[in-house]
Amino acid sequence: MFLGVDIGTSAVKAVAADEAGRVAAQSASPLSVSRPRPLWSEQDPEDWWRATDAAVMALDPALRAQVRGVGLAGQMHGATLLDGEDRVLRPAILWNDGRAAVECAALEVAEPRTRAITGNPAMAGFTAPKLLWLRAHEPDVFARVRTVLLPKDYVRLRMSGDKATDMSDASGTLWLDVGARRWSAPMLAASGLDERAMPRLCEGPAPTGVLRADIAARWGMKRAPIAAGAGDNAAAAIGLGVIEANDAFLSLGTSGVLFVATDRFRPNPNAAVHAFAHALPERWHQMSVMLSAASCLDWAAALLGFNDVAALLQAAESAADSGGVIFLPYLSGERTPHADPFAKGVLFGMSASSDRAAIARAVLEGVAMALRDGLDVLTEAGSNIGAIRMAGGGSRSKFWTRLISAALNRPLLSSDNADVGPAFGAARLARLAVQQEDFKTVCAAQPVAGVQEPDADLRDAFAARQPRFRRLYADLRESLRSVT
Repeated sequence: MFLGVDIGTSAVKAVAADEAGRVAAQSASPLSVSRPRPLWSEQDPEDWWRATDAAVMALDPALRAQVRGVGLAGQMHGATLLDGEDRVLRPAILWNDGRAAVECAALEVAEPRTRAITGNPAMAGFTAPKLLWLRAHEPDVFARVRTVLLPKDYVRLRMSGDKATDMSDASGTLWLDVGARRWSAPMLAASGLDERAMPRLCEGPAPTGVLRADIAARWGMKRAPIAAGAGDNAAAAIGLGVIEANDAFLSLGTSGVLFVATDRFRPNPNAAVHAFAHALPERWHQMSVMLSAASCLDWAAALLGFNDVAALLQAAESAADSGGVIFLPYLSGERTPHADPFAKGVLFGMSASSDRAAIARAVLEGVAMALRDGLDVLTEAGSNIGAIRMAGGGSRSKFWTRLISAALNRPLLSSDNADVGPAFGAARLARLAVQQEDFKTVCAAQPVAGVQEPDADLRDAFAARQPRFRRLYADLRESLRSVT
């Protein structure tokens, strides 16, 4: 048995995978996000550990006793700041935090080779700009920082006492020379740090240590080795079998991610495409990332007075169309393709006849069109994307899947384990850490459970609407910035 643990934004998920590669059991423990000021998004690292313990303990003790290896996945970019005694100095600053917008420009001035070294533009959600913000606004805390860890790697520290990370998660810090797969001294220096503050770098399947004796005893497990693991999206790709060049998947969770595997480092930083190392050696990937995807549905359901997201989806499906209403889904700013932490959500074109159902449909369509923006810049970056696998909780809606397929003009493939992708991928990496197996066999593609082909009428309607969607953001960009 192999255990995968995914430190998400809204929950920690644990998956036990058996020797045949099947999901034997899964559990989850919820997390909450603190937003004490506009643009801020934080979590207490202790909450990650409590939720991890709860998720693991919720699994059947008989399965826990059989665990031979542990793998970790997690939300990327979060700045977890430790002092010389490995004590947490302040709440972790998360991936969807936008406070460091000014520091992004400062970082690229301090190190003009930022995009060449990292393959990515400086964005507020990445880790390095957060440290520049900390140095400017909380200098006493910055002076005490001795280690910076990503969320899953803080959990690793609690599990084993080891400070280590993997290449995929490290790619999102802006401190990694992504092509060379090593820490970049110039990027660290531009942030006021050096390599002593960084965890040890490992490839995703590499073992980094073993469970502490007291943790193993509490969980009723052997002192199993812990794989380096992966950032959440790279782990989801491992779980789905997206490992060969041009393999792609779409994750519809809190954020919306279109991920495509590549056989070499292929950056396109000027279009806000993420070019990161994959969780397997000698592999990389590109991502377009929108910060609010399925979270837009939660927001809209509450705003419009629906009992839950299921009721919103039902109403949206009942609407013939959106009645001309356009929704810009930038509730937490946006990354790809705008790299704009000041972007805002917009409902545009409403009239007296705009009812809840039409607005609900506009929200679904707005996310779909934003995903199309991401697909187009990935194509411009050289990826040749065909059928796309689906992952994340949002993928369970057949109606939304139909809309997205039409907006992207691509077939969407569903599989049975799509909603546990990162944790399942982490379990696969744990297996590779324990057993010398061919990763192509262990990380084989999940069987396809269903295919959504693009609906021709919907496809044509989206194609006609997409230019208006893009033009609306361009027209409002400066006005939205002034709102903040």
